Amino acid sequence: MLTVLGFAMIATFLVLIMMKKMSPIAALVLVPALFCVLVGQGAQLGDYVLEGVGNLAPTAAMLMFAIVYFGVMIDVGLFDPIVRGILRFCKADPLRIVVGTAVLAAIVSLDGDGSTTFMITVSAMYPLYKRLGMSLVVMTGVAATANGVMNTLPWGGPTARAATALKLDAGDIFVPMIPALGAGLLFVFALAYVLGRRERKRLGHLTLDEALEPRTGTVLAAAGGDGGPERPVTAPALASPAPGTSMPPAPGTPPALPPAGDSDGDVDGAGPAADEGFQGLDPERPTLRPRLYWFNAALTVALLTAMIMELLPIPVLFLIGAALALTVNFPHMPDQKARIAAHADNVLNVAGMVFAAAVFTGVLTGTGMVKHMADWLVGAVPEAMGPHMALVTGLLSLPLTYFMSNDGFYFGVLPVLAEAGAAHGVSPLEIARASLVGQALHMSSPLVPAVYVLVGMAKVEFGDHTRFTVKWAALTSLVVLGAGLLLGII
Repeated sequence: MLTVLGFAMIATFLVLIMMKKMSPIAALVLVPALFCVLVGQGAQLGDYVLEGVGNLAPTAAMLMFAIVYFGVMIDVGLFDPIVRGILRFCKADPLRIVVGTAVLAAIVSLDGDGSTTFMITVSAMYPLYKRLGMSLVVMTGVAATANGVMNTLPWGGPTARAATALKLDAGDIFVPMIPALGAGLLFVFALAYVLGRRERKRLGHLTLDEALEPRTGTVLAAAGGDGGPERPVTAPALASPAPGTSMPPAPGTPPALPPAGDSDGDVDGAGPAADEGFQGLDPERPTLRPRLYWFNAALTVALLTAMIMELLPIPVLFLIGAALALTVNFPHMPDQKARIAAHADNVLNVAGMVFAAAVFTGVLTGTGMVKHMADWLVGAVPEAMGPHMALVTGLLSLPLTYFMSNDGFYFGVLPVLAEAGAAHGVSPLEIARASLVGQALHMSSPLVPAVYVLVGMAKVEFGDHTRFTVKWAALTSLVVLGAGLLLGII
């Protein structure tokens, strides 16, 4: 009974948000509350919720202060050179921009923290996608999938959990998996190339040499897709329009074609007014602090280094970092309040989503539904598949890490799978390596707080992101599994 209700609860939640019948926050709270009553444990709902909130409170605190920290770094111009460098490389070519998104997300993922990766990637790439009218779900999908593959780093979490649960060395698990994970990352880059070609075909092959200039620049635009004739037209620079106004097309600019996407003509995930409220990295914004650039860069490097070395808990590091960044860059109290207020929407949305997710995970775990679901899935494995438990573990890691937290999977399910494998001569190391396969899909799970940072900063509906990303992320995980089997790693 609990198994059926557990799957029903997850399915109900996903259907409601993907069909946009409910906001994610409302669905994360109301759906589990209803199912908690249905299983006859309504009286314990408060305890389950408080336990879930307590478990996720450090994550919520980390995200709150991380958003403030990186928001201030964006305000003061720390990432402006990155955007300029990417723009010069991409030359406003949608194909290069999508590939650049994948490369940037993979590189930044070396810090082992998904939230940081998404903040930096979206901060750098969002203005380009908005300015060129590119689909924002392409950005979120590519970034999430690239980060999912890189999330298997020993300091990223899953590998350490697998090593702890099975009492193995993290290096023995991770190092042999590098070729298979490399194949997965190459697949993500290939996927980015394909999606970029699709965007180029939809929008045309563009070049934008001086888009970051505060004055009007020259744009070379093609009327059609690949290989179309380029012609110079005048277009406004990549800068913020005045509040309440929009960027009018410059004289000579060809009429814009409605981008492919939803039936109303807007870009998938961008909403009906995709260009309203566009905020680019204005090179003349008053919050810039060029004299403090190297201080801010050193502070950010020191913060990320301390996080990787685990000198202090991550929430504490970001709390201290945010306080230092505000105090040094904006020493006057009114300026500090203005910066905090400017990022209050993002903080509230993300923190609210995390605490709402705590209701979902609290009920799922407290009622015992997650345990019954895992036991049912493991029990459904035919006896004949015993010698192939590594393959079974890899396949099960896709749905289980999507519908469960990493803690629940690695500490609750993985030991059971390893024990079943050992009975048929499959080593725990193979089981542990196979358990990493599903991480590309895991990073788009509604139970991962970092994904709400990604969709929130990109202004993408979570349902749109899920519909677009899940199929590609699952395919990436299968590529990693296939490469591991072919190379004899799993």
